Amino acid sequence: MENVKEYLKDINKSFESRARLGIMSVLMVEESVDFAYLKEALQLTDGNLASHLRALEEERYIWVEKQFVGRKPNTRYGATPTGRDAFVSHLDALERLIMTNKP
Repeated sequence: MENVKEYLKDINKSFESRARLGIMSVLMVEESVDFAYLKEALQLTDGNLASHLRALEEERYIWVEKQFVGRKPNTRYGATPTGRDAFVSHLDALERLIMTNKP
């Protein structure tokens, strides 16, 4: 049981929710995506997605770019180097936790 405590300390709370895990998973593969893409891919409401994106932005794990495409506003998101590093560390911690505590 002591091993579990040791590995859990490396789990990043910023990525505990399914939505944030999904957002970062998409942004690790795609250089940048727009709000509509994330909403469709993750099946989240506008408000739910916006709040999770804001939290990741506050941690400086993602960047945000607002622009107009034609006359329509468009917001794009991408993972920052800090966000990429934090997410990889989080995934590594999860893997260590799982592999160490296999039955």
